[in-house]
Amino acid sequence: MSVREFVVLGTASQVPTRHRNHNGYLLRWDGEGILFDPGEGTQRQMLRAGVAAHDIDRICVTHFHGDHSLGLAGVIQRINLDQVPHPVTAHYPASGQKFFDRLRYATAYRETVVLREEPVSADGTLAQGSSYTLEARLLSHPVESFGYRITEPDGRRMVPELLARHGIKGPDVGRIQREGRLGTVTLDEVSEPRPGQRFAFVMDTRLCPGVDALAEGCDMLVIESTFLDEDERLATDHGHLTAGQAARVARDAGVRHLVLTHFSQRYTDPTEFERQARAAGFEGELTVAADLMRVPLPKRG
Repeated sequence: MSVREFVVLGTASQVPTRHRNHNGYLLRWDGEGILFDPGEGTQRQMLRAGVAAHDIDRICVTHFHGDHSLGLAGVIQRINLDQVPHPVTAHYPASGQKFFDRLRYATAYRETVVLREEPVSADGTLAQGSSYTLEARLLSHPVESFGYRITEPDGRRMVPELLARHGIKGPDVGRIQREGRLGTVTLDEVSEPRPGQRFAFVMDTRLCPGVDALAEGCDMLVIESTFLDEDERLATDHGHLTAGQAARVARDAGVRHLVLTHFSQRYTDPTEFERQARAAGFEGELTVAADLMRVPLPKRG
């Protein structure tokens, strides 16, 4: 059975708190795991959340500020220590290659795993397979930063009423799905389009075209909301978003489930982020992320 869920390992921004670890997030997508922005302490948070090194197939780093990348050294060494049996692919801004190299070889260890380096230098498709396409978009931050988007190919949903009308049942349902036709009946006559799921991960950035492109039509948008709206000027100066800005992006993009994260240590009441997001007009499902939370992706539309 396929599992699609978002596992929150840490939700702090630059400074961790007693209740918030530095960033770290794992997306389970069927049988694959994509680790986003492993900040300091990610290894320990993985243990607490029941995430194993074997669960990681890709690592996606948005940018090379410490709260998004200092955990890379430990995660990479853990992957090798546990002798993960499959290759692991790492995506990160090409401009930060020297930082990736330093983190990958921060200390001595035995390399047992194939770690493929695929740096990102521009907007575009990074990987394409049968279950999803991975894309990157440039964001707006004091250092080069990219957001990531995962799109499932569109499919078709079988309609029981149409199947019954044409007398198709049992093994013949699977046959028409595989072959596209059963006698004179085509697949289009007994099914309807089913949009593929869309997921986006947007970290440190101001409002910019990349944010809108990543969020458009997403079933789940995970997005930073470092500041509350009263500190919007501070957010802009430091290359971040407020709760209200993030919510308006989600509202205008038709997002179904909005996940806010990456909170400044100056705020202690998480309910205020939800209040401001609702005040901005977002009416979909809303989660203010907390460490070790598991958030299932919405069912396919």
